[in-house]
Amino acid sequence: MAAALVAAGALSLTAACSSGNGGGGNGGGSKGNTGGPKATVPNYGLGTAADSTGPAPAVAGAVKGGTVQDMDQAGFDYLDPGQQYVSDQLSVSVLYARTLTGYKIDPKTGKTILVGDMATDTGKMSDGGKTWTYTLKDGLKFDDGTPITSKDIKYSIERLYADFETQGPQYLQSWLYGPDYRKLYKGPYTGQEIPDTILATPDEKTIVFHFKDAHADAPYAMAMPVTAPVEKSKDDKGAYNNHPVSSGPYMIASYKSGKSLVFKRNPYWDPKTDPIRNAYPDSWNFQLGIQQPGLTQRIMAGSGDDKNAIDLSGVADPSQMSTLVGGGQYKSRTVNEYQPYVETLDINTKRITNPKVRQAIAYAFPMAQVQQAFGGAAQGDLGTTLISPTVAGWKQFDPFGKLAKPTGDVEKAKALLAEAGQPHPKLVFPYANTPKWQNISLTVANALEKAGFQVVRKPIDPTSFYTVVGKVNNQYDIYRTGWGADWPNASTVVPPTMDGRNLQDGTNNYAFLNDPHINSEIDRIKAITDLNQQAAEWEKLSEYSLQTDTAQVPFLFDKYFNVYGSGLGGVTFNSVIGTINASSVFVKQ
Repeated sequence: MAAALVAAGALSLTAACSSGNGGGGNGGGSKGNTGGPKATVPNYGLGTAADSTGPAPAVAGAVKGGTVQDMDQAGFDYLDPGQQYVSDQLSVSVLYARTLTGYKIDPKTGKTILVGDMATDTGKMSDGGKTWTYTLKDGLKFDDGTPITSKDIKYSIERLYADFETQGPQYLQSWLYGPDYRKLYKGPYTGQEIPDTILATPDEKTIVFHFKDAHADAPYAMAMPVTAPVEKSKDDKGAYNNHPVSSGPYMIASYKSGKSLVFKRNPYWDPKTDPIRNAYPDSWNFQLGIQQPGLTQRIMAGSGDDKNAIDLSGVADPSQMSTLVGGGQYKSRTVNEYQPYVETLDINTKRITNPKVRQAIAYAFPMAQVQQAFGGAAQGDLGTTLISPTVAGWKQFDPFGKLAKPTGDVEKAKALLAEAGQPHPKLVFPYANTPKWQNISLTVANALEKAGFQVVRKPIDPTSFYTVVGKVNNQYDIYRTGWGADWPNASTVVPPTMDGRNLQDGTNNYAFLNDPHINSEIDRIKAITDLNQQAAEWEKLSEYSLQTDTAQVPFLFDKYFNVYGSGLGGVTFNSVIGTINASSVFVKQ
C-alpha cells in the first residue's frame, strides 16, 4: 500500500511506502549531523507483561488541563482506524483509538519498545509463529461505557474485508486468508463471520489469530490502527469515518471536515489500563487547512492561543528553516529526529544490467549537494544503508566510502565505467516536475555527467510519478524513490523492495531486482521466529543487496524538523511513524 500525503511541496508517503522528504526521529537521533548517524538508536524490541501495565510513566513537570492547538495544512481523509495508514492520521489516532499493542516511549531517553496496549502483553506465539493469542485487560470500555470484548476486536478485523475499506494496511487480511483475501471473504455485512479456524474468540477476553504462514513480527502489526475495536451497533459502514467510537482517552466533540476537529476527554478511559498515553490536556483543537508559511510563522510567534500550538506530523516551512536553525530563541522548542524513510536513487536493473555501471552511479552520486537541496542536515542525515536508523538491527554500513567523499568520487566512477567497457553510458532520468525536484535532478545529472555518463532528464507529473516508474517495462534508467518501514523490523523493507518474484506493474521493487539469492533468503528469514535473530539477518541481506547488486543508492535518512509553542511541554517523538508523540504532550499552567 502506498498512501500519498503532500507535505512541504514534496511527494511524501508513509508506512512501508515510497517516501517523500520529511524529518524523522528517534530519541537518540543526531542533531543536524552532516556525516551520517552517530548516535545510539533507541532499543527497539518487545516489552514484557510488566511493561504493558498502566498508567504511563509520568512526564517530569507535567500538569493536567488546558487545550493543545494543533495546526495542520490539510484535513484528515480518514478517521476510521481501519482506513488509517498515512503519518498524519497515525499521529492523531493514538488520541482516541487503542490497539492490541502499541509503542511505549520513555519521555527521558526516547527508548521505544512495543507493549500490550489493550492486550496484557505483546502476544503469545505458537505453532511455529503461525498462531498468536491475545488476552484483553480488565476495565476496557468504549466512550459510551460499553465494555470492550474480544468480539469487538474480531469485528474490527472483519470490517477490513469490506469493499469500502481500501486505504489501510493489508497485513492481517492477507496473513489470515492469503493474497487473494477479498475473493475469499467479503466482510461482516454479508452476515458471515470469519470462522474460528482462522480468527477465534473463545471467550470475551481472548482472541486467537491463525495465520497461513509464520509471522514472528505479528506483535508489531497489532499496533496499527486496524486492531482498534469497533462497536458493531455504531458501525454505519463508510459513514463511520466521520464519527468513530473512542476506546482511548479522548473522544470527538465536533468535526468539520477540512476545517476543524475537536477532542474532549472520554470519561470511560481508565489510565490504569494504559501504559502508553498520559493524556494530560483536557482537550485538543485541530485547526485544519492552515497554509504555509503562515502555519510555521504562527507557531514561531506564539501569540495568544498559538503559544500552545504544535503540528504533530508536518515539518517546518522551508522558507523559515534558516531562522529556526540560526535563531537561539527557538532551540529549546524544536524537534529534529529521524523518520523511518530512506531516500534512494533506484537503478532499473532490467536496463542497466552491469553491476559495475550501477556501482559507478553510486560512487558518482553527489550526496552532500542533494542534502543541501533537501534543506540541509536538519531535513536529513547522509544515509548509506537501505535500512533506516529507526529499524531494529540497524548499523552503519558504507561500502562505497560515501561519507568520506560525500560530494562524489568521480575518478572511481570513471574507472568502473572503463572496466565495464562503457565509458559513456546513457541514463534516462525522470523526476517529479516540481521546482524542488527540477533543481535536485539537475544537481544529480551534473555530477553523473562529470563521471562520464550522458544524462537525459525527463519531467513527470508528480501525482503519477510512482505509477509511471512502477511499470515493469518503463523506459527509464534511474529515478528517485524511497521507503519507510511500517514497524521497527526490516521485514517491512527488504521483502517489498527486493523480492524479484513479484515483478508486475505497481511493484514496490522499483529497481526490478531479481536476485535468486535474495529471493531464497527472504523465505528463510521470514521463517525465523526469534525477532532479534531475524533483524540481524535482514540487516545482512540488505548489505549484500547494496554491495553486490547495487540496485539502489541510498543517500538520505529523512528527518522531522519543526518548532512548537512555548506553552507546551512533554514533547517527545514517535520514531516508528515519524511524528510527534501526542501521548506525552502537556499544556504549561
